[in-house]
Amino acid sequence: MIRVTVWNEFFHERTEENVKKVYPNGIHNAIKDFLGTNEDIVVKTATLCDENCGITDELLAETDVMIWWGHVKHGDVPDEIAIKVKEAVLGGMGIIFLHSAHHSKVFKLLMGTTCNLGWRESNDKERLWILDHNHPIMQGIEGRYFELEAEETYSEPFGIPDPDKLLMIGWYNGGEVFRSGCVWHRENGKVFYFQPGHETFPTFYNENVQKIITNAVRWAAPVCPKIKLECPWVARIEEK
Repeated sequence: MIRVTVWNEFFHERTEENVKKVYPNGIHNAIKDFLGTNEDIVVKTATLCDENCGITDELLAETDVMIWWGHVKHGDVPDEIAIKVKEAVLGGMGIIFLHSAHHSKVFKLLMGTTCNLGWRESNDKERLWILDHNHPIMQGIEGRYFELEAEETYSEPFGIPDPDKLLMIGWYNGGEVFRSGCVWHRENGKVFYFQPGHETFPTFYNENVQKIITNAVRWAAPVCPKIKLECPWVARIEEK
């Protein structure tokens, strides 16, 4: 079984009626609902509202893949919590960052850059072009592209290190393009950034979006036991 923790800021769904109508039980539970239909995936959730942001050493030890959604409360995540998550990724935990999680402390720690981008909320249509159908994350996505009727516009330049692999480019009918699906390896952990998912749109009910996130969970899951980060002294193997 792949053990997944979906972490969500869970702010807009509690404070804005238009968001609550789209995700009445929170974005984290919308993601949990579709992931939970898979026999090989077990899902728990954590939010900013929980004690310690819902993130403990025990939770990280029992998580194979973490999914992170954040927007306006990045600064409310304590530095020590963000460092714990980063170190868990370096030790082998997979992580998937969705939408505005590009500005989360954890993503910035793993990227080492500003992770800045251009943006606009104008309900533009987005066309997501698939660059590599052979990658495990893109399995089952048919056609050269798929479309989302409305999304928040993100625009290059995107202040990230070059991805190990670029899987998708998003194009908006306002003219912008954006690197919408990127993967990296960070020591023993795998990282996937997936751009769609603004809180006012039903993006996480889209069949292709659900399939990509599900595929990403399986791709990011560790293939060997997670390790403890250390810098040990080592004895000679061969005698002088």
